[in-house]
This record gives sequence, structure tokens and C-alpha cells, in this order.
Amino acid sequence: MYDRVMSETQNRRDFLKASALAAGGVALGGARRTVAANDRVTLGYIGTGRMGLGNMRHQLEIDQADIAAVCDVYQPSLDKAVEMLDGKVDAYVDFRRLLDRQDIDAVVVSSPDHWHALHTVLACEAGKDVFVEKPLATSIGEGRRMVDVARRTSRVVQVGTMQRSAEHFQHAIQMVRDGAIGKVSFVRCWNASNEYPEGIGNPADGAPPAGLDWDLWLGPAPERPFNTNRFGVGDRWSTFRFFWDYAGGMLTDWGIHLMDIAIWAMQDEVPNRVTTSGGKYFLSDNRDTPDTLQSTYEFDDWVMTYTNQACNGRGFDGRGYGIHFHGTEGTMFVDRSGFEVMPEYHRDPDGIAVRPKTPALRGRSIGSGNREHHENWLDCVRSREQPICDVEIGHRSSVLPHLGNIAYRTGSMVDWDGVAEKCVGNSKANALIDRKYRKQWRV
Repeated sequence: MYDRVMSETQNRRDFLKASALAAGGVALGGARRTVAANDRVTLGYIGTGRMGLGNMRHQLEIDQADIAAVCDVYQPSLDKAVEMLDGKVDAYVDFRRLLDRQDIDAVVVSSPDHWHALHTVLACEAGKDVFVEKPLATSIGEGRRMVDVARRTSRVVQVGTMQRSAEHFQHAIQMVRDGAIGKVSFVRCWNASNEYPEGIGNPADGAPPAGLDWDLWLGPAPERPFNTNRFGVGDRWSTFRFFWDYAGGMLTDWGIHLMDIAIWAMQDEVPNRVTTSGGKYFLSDNRDTPDTLQSTYEFDDWVMTYTNQACNGRGFDGRGYGIHFHGTEGTMFVDRSGFEVMPEYHRDPDGIAVRPKTPALRGRSIGSGNREHHENWLDCVRSREQPICDVEIGHRSSVLPHLGNIAYRTGSMVDWDGVAEKCVGNSKANALIDRKYRKQWRV
């Protein structure tokens, strides 16, 4: 890992910015398996639930790749993927059989969060490039090892924070960097919903449904009885994300999308200190993660907060989610539908309002970024350049929600050393930097 060979006297901030902020343009040499510039890429899919099928649709729209194999531990999900591909695909329950295929150039990992690290590492070791959904992993330690393996094997790894590929987000970020709203000292990110009182419900443990290999679904996670919410597959977004064994709640599910854009705009992804307050106050379901939470991230000269409320649907300015950049000359709001700049009015010594330097401005989204994100990855599979959300960038973005959860679960203030990737003087927090696997699995 290149952190370790840098001079100890080098400024920590300068090093981290230089090593992680630039996206693209860096060639990855020594690939075990390469695809020519005009060749179609042969893909395998690990995880064919709702997210996996969505990723598959984007690939079919792009039509630059051939999907040769799909894999899922739940037969109904696997059947949907086979049907989408008109039966012209090989289907597996065990992902290792897919990775053994020498004809597959790259894999798309859309499995539950607790599988991301193993699927990505083993795919890289098998000589395959990877598109892996966010968050990169369920712990900071796993994420760092994923970066190390990707570099050692010269694999192209794209992380699924697709907002980076949306044109209106890129435009908004450039405006912030160019000083369009002045000096930014505070960034607010939030999600708001009202799931009161039942939330995701409280089903009893029971027998797994037909066609599910529950032990393989658990994989590296602790052995638990089957519970439909822990599995979480249905008409709604999967509820496994609300259990610590498999994910990190709204912080790692949605918070990462918003904070990823914030740190990209601010060109500073390493906080000095993180605190989190909140709890599970009103929802009567069986989730582990809180229904009300606020994390605060202190950087050198700015502060970011992430707020999630699951018992009231009115967010800031009445919006259910988004990002506010608060600058000396204006405020920018941005979400997936577009952005808006609201000028800051100053007054002269006589108290008369002065015309703002920044004009009011709005921009609409022309796309979600999903398709562009997959296209960028395929382009980089051919060119061997780093994608727009390379694994190192995805790792540093994933660190933020993990630190928020660590602060919450330990009830402590976390001082963060971004080079060593350790919590300073906090043994309870450092115990959560990594996670334990069941003995038959390791990465």
C-alpha cells in the first residue's frame, strides 16, 4: 500500500488529496486478462435481486457487453435474471463456479453489502475486473484490503456511487470548486421519511423459503435463524441493510451517496473528528439501526452533517433528501433532479441590501448517471485507466458512513487518522474498524 512508503514528514492533507481525488487518467498495467479497445466485454453477474436486475438493464441498454453467466443463492431471483436474458445465459448458485469461468472478463457485484468484499477480492484474484455496488464494504478494514488486492492484481474496479457520472452533479461540483457560492464552511446532507409506527415490521424467525440457500446467503456473517427482514427480498428495497450483521443502515445505504458528492466538491475526504447522536426511538420493527440519527464530521475548515429521520417525512426546505452547500455568497441545493443556487444577501454599513454577487440559478438533471457509470467502467476495462469512482475513491467515501456508525455504536467522539486509518486513542472504536468472518470465510 503506497501510504506506507511516503515520507512521514509529508503533510497528511496534501498526500491524501493528491492520492485519492483525481479520477481517471491513470493506467493500470500488467493486467492478467485484457479486452481490446473495440471488443465486447463478457460479463458475469453476482447477485440478481432488485439492484442486480437494475444494473443488468443498464448494461443491456448500453449494449457493449455480453452477459454470459448469472449467480444468486435465491432461485426465484436467479430465474428472473435468466428470463430477462431470454434463457441465453448460464446460471449458478455458488459464485465460485462463475469466477472459475475463463471466458468471463469482468463481474458486476450486486450482492448484499456483507458479501461485497469477498466477491470483489476473489474476482480480482481470478483476473476479472469488477463493478461493485456501494458501500464498498461493511467495514473500513475490508475496504482497504479490497484496494490493496485491486492494485496488486491490476484490476479495474468501479464502485456504484453513480451520481459521480451524472452531468448535473458534475456541473454543480465545478461551480462549488470555482467559488460560485463563495467560501463553503458548512455542508448538510439528509434523508427524511415517515415509517411510523411499524417501520419494516417485526416478523418472527422461521424456515427459509423454498429455493434459498440461507447458509450461503449468510456467508461470512454470523450464523442466525432465517428472518424475512434479515433476508429482505420483496417488493420493497431489501431490508437487510437495517441489520448490523449485513450493512450499516441509512448511513451506508443513502448517506454515502450524499457525502460522496459533498467531499468531491470540497476536495477533502478525510475528517478530523466524527460524532453521532440518535437512537431507535419510535419504530416498533426488528431493525438494529436507529430511526433517528445525526452525524457530524469536522474537517480542517468546514463541517458536514448527515441527518436521517424515519418518523417525519419533512426534510430541509421540505425536501425528502439532498445536499446543501452553504457558502459566503450563496447556498446550493443539489439532488438527483437537479440543482439550485440561492444568493446570499449582504447589507452595507447603512443597512441597505446589496445586490448579491451570485445570481439565482437552477439546473435540471438530464439523467441519473446509472448508464453513464456503467459505460465509464466498460471504457476503462478496455483502456485500463481508472474509472470515475475507482476503488480507492469508493473506499474513502465509504469510510465516512462507517465512522458515523462507529461513533454511534460506541457512544464516543472519534478522532480519525486518515493515513493510518485508525481511531486515535479509542480502543472501542478501533475494534469496529474491521469485522469478524465465520471461520470458513476470510478475505
